[in-house]
Amino acid sequence: METVVNVHEAKTHFSKLLERIADGEEIVIAKAGHPVARLTGYVPAAATVREPGGMKGQIHMAEDFNAPLPEDLLAAFEGRIG
Repeated sequence: METVVNVHEAKTHFSKLLERIADGEEIVIAKAGHPVARLTGYVPAAATVREPGGMKGQIHMAEDFNAPLPEDLLAAFEGRIG
């Protein structure tokens, strides 16, 4: 069911309108008798199924990826250089 309310009524009774929307109702907000917005219930997007290994062969790590950081860089990260 769709209900039309004016802007003033929507502002005044917003919490009540949200309850009605949660119950499945659609609310149309009108300004000067012309519809300007539709309030509907939130429907979360379906979660995408992620499969391990989907990027296999597309990501490459540098040989020194796990090498220790140079002392000056490590000091900067730890806040010892200021």
